[in-house]
Amino acid sequence: MAIYRRVFDDSVLKNYRVVDLRSDTLSTPTDEMRKAMFECEIGDDVYGEDPTVNKLEIKVAELLNKEAALFVPSGTMGNLLAILVHCNKRGSEVMVGSGSHVFCYEQGSASSLAGVFVHKLLNSEDGTFSIDELRNHIRGADIHEPITQLVVVENTHNMAGGKVLPLSWIEELSSVCKEKNLSLHMDGARVFSAAEYLNVPVSRVVRDVDSVSFCLSKNLCCPVGSLLVGTKNFVDQARRLRKALGGGMRQVGFLAAAGLCALETIVPKLKFDHEHARQLAEAIDATKSLVFKVDVTNLHTNILMVKVVENDKKITALDLSNRLAEVKENEIENGICDDDQKPITIKSSCKNLQILRVVFYHQITDELTKLAIKKFVHVIRDLENTE
Repeated sequence: MAIYRRVFDDSVLKNYRVVDLRSDTLSTPTDEMRKAMFECEIGDDVYGEDPTVNKLEIKVAELLNKEAALFVPSGTMGNLLAILVHCNKRGSEVMVGSGSHVFCYEQGSASSLAGVFVHKLLNSEDGTFSIDELRNHIRGADIHEPITQLVVVENTHNMAGGKVLPLSWIEELSSVCKEKNLSLHMDGARVFSAAEYLNVPVSRVVRDVDSVSFCLSKNLCCPVGSLLVGTKNFVDQARRLRKALGGGMRQVGFLAAAGLCALETIVPKLKFDHEHARQLAEAIDATKSLVFKVDVTNLHTNILMVKVVENDKKITALDLSNRLAEVKENEIENGICDDDQKPITIKSSCKNLQILRVVFYHQITDELTKLAIKKFVHVIRDLENTE
């Protein structure tokens, strides 16, 4: 279960240099994006008459080399719509990874709202799961069993620390799904980060899946929105169901304009988020800490997991998170501040008591990354040296 801690009141934070690394959902629209939102053409999207939404959906479909796309309010709704369309009979079954967003963070909506049984497969550290295990658990031949209809993968994999799924693994999984007449959906919330890491077009990353959703509101800096992409028939069904879920929006071109701007201006800069995450990872690794560990070799994208190993001082990831947010009296004297002598406080999140997660995004600049590194290194040494 994720552990979040709000350290200071907003009225106090103005006296500190805050580096907020809790999630890339904290990204905000750029000035260029705000201008595009202000100037865009709008219409009624439920009637299919919002020109900016239509332009975004066409562009995304072309970019991912799929037939059609649908603008939806959130990735959670996009995933639920995919499950509703692919699992068109209540009581059918979807297979997902044990650490997937669909299983862990969507309130069991596949079961409670779609009437679909969720079967979890153990995720490996790289975000994959055993294809042999999947084969062995496909059901439906026996009248006592639910009918397996769908497999969902997550790319990049959040719980695995932003890992990118190997293309060869997706291709093999897709082949098995076709052989067994199963649909394959990708929760691609950060799929453009996966494409950046692999140095391939995003269309290649999603080539072997039947449908894919991705978020505009995470590392792409948009205020709201996700896209659900697949065949025209799939999207037509999803559009109808979107209305039933309350997702039929009207003059939503303002939000679509942000998405169009993001594809042009933010996607090409995702590599900087990856570089910033790596700079912090290398700095933590260079401390040679016996308590705080990072896997620099297998760091793929903008998400960094800091592991707190078992130790005599009983330090936990929550202790690390709390200490990063605190400012001690001697920190300014020791240079743990910005150029204006404002002390540094870092907001972070804990996945559990062993794992602290930090996430980089567009607004975490070179300067803020350097401040985060300064604070992390100081805190790690401080915690390890405290009696």
